[in-house]
Amino acid sequence: MNASEKLKCLREHMQQHHIDAFIALSADPHMSEYLPDFWKIRQWLTGFTGSVGTIVVTQEIAGLWVDGRYWVQAETQLKNTGFSLQKLTSDESSTHWAWLSQNLKLNAKISVNTQTVSVQQFEILNQIAKEKNFEIIEDVDLITEVWQDRPALPQQPIYEMQDGINALSRAEKIAKIRANLSSKNIEGHFISAVDDIAWILNCRGADVEYNPVFLSHLYIDNQQAILFCDINKFNDALRTRFTSENISILDYTQSHSFLNELQVSSILIDPAKVSYYHQNTLASHIKIHHDINPSTLFKSQKHESEIAHIRNAMQKDGVALCHFFHWLETALKQNETINELTIDEKITAYRAEQEGFIGLSFSTIAGFNANGALPHYRATPENYSDIQGDGLLLIDSGGQYLDGTTDITRVVPVGTPSAEQKRDYTLVLKCHIALAQVVYPEGLAAPLLDSIARQHLWQHQLDYRHGTGHGVGFALNVHEGPQVLSYYAPIHAYSKLREGMIISNEPGLYHEGQHGIRIENLVANRLKENTGTIYGDFLEFETLTLCPINIDCIDQSLLTTEEKAWLNQYHSTVREKLSPSLSDEVLDWLIYNTRNI
Repeated sequence: MNASEKLKCLREHMQQHHIDAFIALSADPHMSEYLPDFWKIRQWLTGFTGSVGTIVVTQEIAGLWVDGRYWVQAETQLKNTGFSLQKLTSDESSTHWAWLSQNLKLNAKISVNTQTVSVQQFEILNQIAKEKNFEIIEDVDLITEVWQDRPALPQQPIYEMQDGINALSRAEKIAKIRANLSSKNIEGHFISAVDDIAWILNCRGADVEYNPVFLSHLYIDNQQAILFCDINKFNDALRTRFTSENISILDYTQSHSFLNELQVSSILIDPAKVSYYHQNTLASHIKIHHDINPSTLFKSQKHESEIAHIRNAMQKDGVALCHFFHWLETALKQNETINELTIDEKITAYRAEQEGFIGLSFSTIAGFNANGALPHYRATPENYSDIQGDGLLLIDSGGQYLDGTTDITRVVPVGTPSAEQKRDYTLVLKCHIALAQVVYPEGLAAPLLDSIARQHLWQHQLDYRHGTGHGVGFALNVHEGPQVLSYYAPIHAYSKLREGMIISNEPGLYHEGQHGIRIENLVANRLKENTGTIYGDFLEFETLTLCPINIDCIDQSLLTTEEKAWLNQYHSTVREKLSPSLSDEVLDWLIYNTRNI
């Protein structure tokens, strides 16, 4: 079936069950950003391939709600599907929740799979339902009825990380969580976030594309630690080690029944990371405490030894990127036929030559000219551009290594860039440098730094519709909370920047139909030397990413002496760190592209 046929079939099943509205969020029972194929409902139904989006279907309208990163992409991919683009902004009236409240009739029946709705989201829906007398239907699985050839859940093996990679053992991490629970007088803790579980257990998997995680839930109290996971994913040695450390393994499907029979007085649940399906099965006498997973906070602050491993991963990644960019520059000069798919293949191949490389950390974004103006563009065999003529090529890519996760964006000129393109590129570089140089009080809310990065664009009445920085995991997910550097993000108790956090520095600028620019490095929050004044401790950013920032696209008249000095110092560091691992023409390329300006 094509998208319009799937939509017709869904509506027929809705009529059979007397359902007025169907909601599907981009989520699974773990509230993950990247989903196993089994849970890619929105993509299967609409054909929209962006990473997030919410569907609402009635007999009259089928809408897809996405934010500004995806408006252009969604408008293109939704043509002739029967779905319409609904533009999600910072205004609460633009949400699908507001639409439901304003457009559904009283007593409407709304179908939602509570396995894919967080406690937090369900509370919003439930409040609307009470106000409008809607009935929430939880026991009808419309998608399973419609999606006849639905993929099975993944069955990839779990592996234990190498000794010496993690600063703390499993036992030490579980002990920290138990101490946290004890300090709050809470008896038990249920965790569904797969990256938290992978971090706690010092294990990795391959159940989800780009993220080295495994589908599981974890329960911890003072007496026991129970992992709900497919036992077939474990080899005998790892299963034995878990048993010796008093970590039990129950089948993945048993998490719901376990919670139903659980006899504790209180339990901690992260309402943003646990499904309503799981919370709703708890006995009524159990007091539920809603708060962030302690492990989310613990893993966000990397130990110094872990940052050292990440530096090593960055060095390997930088070597691969030098080989790639040297190849790209040579191929363009020789007028070889290159397209956006070629970029993805080559950059992956050079990374694969590096020790400890296990895969990409996200799908490579290689966008030439107009395609670069789509922040989350991805070339496909059906839709890609050749790299020819004049313009800008944006490449956003990253790798997963055994000892670290990388994420980098660079823009390179193809042919002769225009004066406007060079101006735009330089303004984005100024934004990047402004954030890289910032010094700030420890504990400052991360969103407050966003305006420092954007100031050079705002002075020209320019802006971009995405955040300036996201947290990054340690050999884990490329997007990690709670740190997020975006003025779109709400400020809450866990927005504070702390020493050891890793975050991206990626301002951008996008002119629809013309070109896009983004310059991204990963940085670590470090304690500034000579700190600890009467005003408290201060932090600064250590740039971790090692790769030249293109010089030829800069309008040097727009850079200050201080900004030039920062770029020269950064390039000096890149040259020093990468030169020993390069030779011949690639070394010459590095030296030339890290020259002083």
